[in-house]
Amino acid sequence: MSELFKANLQKFITMTDEEFALIMGYFEVKTFDKKQNLLEEGQVCHQNYFVLKGLLRKFYINEKGIEQTTDFALESWWMTDNFSFERRTPADFSIQTVEKSEVLAISHDSQEKLLNDFPIMEKYFRCIYHRAFASNQRRVKYIFSYSKEEFYFSFAKQYPEFVQRVPQYLIASFLGFTPEYLSEIRKKSVS
Repeated sequence: MSELFKANLQKFITMTDEEFALIMGYFEVKTFDKKQNLLEEGQVCHQNYFVLKGLLRKFYINEKGIEQTTDFALESWWMTDNFSFERRTPADFSIQTVEKSEVLAISHDSQEKLLNDFPIMEKYFRCIYHRAFASNQRRVKYIFSYSKEEFYFSFAKQYPEFVQRVPQYLIASFLGFTPEYLSEIRKKSVS
């Protein structure tokens, strides 16, 4: 599984096999069952997670008491509550597995040490954060400029693996729909 992480690193930075082995020493492999919480809202987020296998989601409980999914992470993607992780404050979000998952976890202190010991990792994380920020910018644009149907079909086209792997009620939550409304949209596309 570490080959997946190595391949991801090599998209952005160059390192030797020896350097990669040392970098791996900053991480811990963790396995979680389906629907297991890695973080609960209100806890301080101590870990940043790289998904080796499985699927994670980030969510919060809205004012109506309903779970609102804000992000997903599948293989080769990162997930954390960034604000809580960086500032060591109570998390605004929960992180939960959608499928049985295996992750590389790195603590805040270990990540800071990693960045100090391997400055090239600063570039890697900068590239990862730029991509995540750009993706979130695009999502905000879609929310404001697309109809709900266009938003769903654009999402389904860009991320077909999500549509196949993620339960419909979670996709609806992520897109800001009710599951019933998403079902209607999907029925229209079939007929």
